[in-house]
Amino acid sequence: MRNSRIAITGLGIFCAASKDIPTFTDALLTGKSAIGPVDLFDVTPFPSRIGAQVKEYRPDDYFGKKGAARLSRADQFAAIAAGQALAASDVRRHYDMFDIGVAVGAGAAGMIHSEQWLRERLAGKRGHPALLRGILPDRTATALAERFRLCGYQGSVTTACSSSATAIGWGAGLIATGQLKACLCGGTDTLSVLTYAGFNSLRVVDREPCSPFSLGRQGISLGEGAAFLVLEEEAAAVARGATIHGFILGYALDGEAHHMTAPEPTGAEAARVMRDALAAAGLTTDNVGWVNAHGTGTPLNDAIESKAFRQVFGQRAAEVPLVSTKGLTGHCLGAAGAIEITATLLALQAGIIPQTLNFRGTDPECDLDYCHTGPKPSAATVALSNSFAFGGNITSVVISR
Repeated sequence: MRNSRIAITGLGIFCAASKDIPTFTDALLTGKSAIGPVDLFDVTPFPSRIGAQVKEYRPDDYFGKKGAARLSRADQFAAIAAGQALAASDVRRHYDMFDIGVAVGAGAAGMIHSEQWLRERLAGKRGHPALLRGILPDRTATALAERFRLCGYQGSVTTACSSSATAIGWGAGLIATGQLKACLCGGTDTLSVLTYAGFNSLRVVDREPCSPFSLGRQGISLGEGAAFLVLEEEAAAVARGATIHGFILGYALDGEAHHMTAPEPTGAEAARVMRDALAAAGLTTDNVGWVNAHGTGTPLNDAIESKAFRQVFGQRAAEVPLVSTKGLTGHCLGAAGAIEITATLLALQAGIIPQTLNFRGTDPECDLDYCHTGPKPSAATVALSNSFAFGGNITSVVISR
């Protein structure tokens, strides 16, 4: 990717913090957390009853009756965010549909509808088969391709909570290698009973809004949403007069092969993926103004990410902020990477480093600058966005404005 800069020419987002880019930017800059009570399903059996749920959502506001019926909640969120990104880029008017691809990171996909199907079956009813349409993680990519007539290479990435970060890096690579002229890249995920129950059973969900890198943090706050980017080669974007919002300069992914849920304890693999991403971009740590951490708020993850950060940045570690935006959006699982890459780019454009919300006190194992007291003005042009997922699926993406 060193010889072909990949431009971001379209952005779209739909999540609990906002339903479009302008309001998401405002929420990011002012620290408006979207974490609150969950009422999408019955949460009374669980220790935690909060999350970043998209409220006041009516599919009829965005889709016709038949269109909504064909799309799971995750597919609908994806279609809305992708539609924003495609409209902003105007890319379909300039490229053949066979030259535009789709790369989607997915997690639980349409699980919430499958749960409804199961409840109907257990109640002795037929269970409408359309409810199962979205259960396959690859359904969103095909749904987007069909909806927007994008006939280039399409695929789905399922690497747990790094899925959409990996999808964006993968899409950038498809353009850099000449396999596509443009790619719609991003991720989507929604709350469901299964994921809500599963993360609660793992005891990694905080009963209070998540407080990344703080003393006494207890875990994540689950969220839902979608974010999409349109990527294309810089020279082609300039030639067609596109607005360039920023660049994907490089990325790297790694498999720790250590544990299903715990990060590799020395932080060596997480450090390596950050170094590899910078090497892919042809940059060093001196070029990086700040890092958007994976920063889930779990005791182990935050400490190991801080440890890895110190290995990479060395003497600069104290002066390069490591921030988490999950207090704003919740942890959106398969969509987390795309939402956080979008947040990183918007913050770079605005010249600020976002605040890590919900500070509870200083943890000796987290002794870096996490911007706990508020956003900071910044002249940074480059930032990293980390997505460190269960199973050791770790990805780091280099972004510039």
